[in-house]
Amino acid sequence: MSIAKVVEITATSPKSFEDAILSGVARASKTLEGIQGAWIKEQKIIVTGGKVTEFRVNMSVTFLLKD
Repeated sequence: MSIAKVVEITATSPKSFEDAILSGVARASKTLEGIQGAWIKEQKIIVTGGKVTEFRVNMSVTFLLKD
């Protein structure tokens, strides 16, 4: 039987939502073992001076707990 845990993280990128997601999962995998997937809960942009300067995602990351 497997037991999973879900943590919520926020990741940002100056390039794109996709880059924010990839960066967030890559960073989470340095600390969390057994990541199974992620659910993107929210996407947001930061606008400075009329230009998009940051892409931000809030995601729930699911990983398996060790026995």
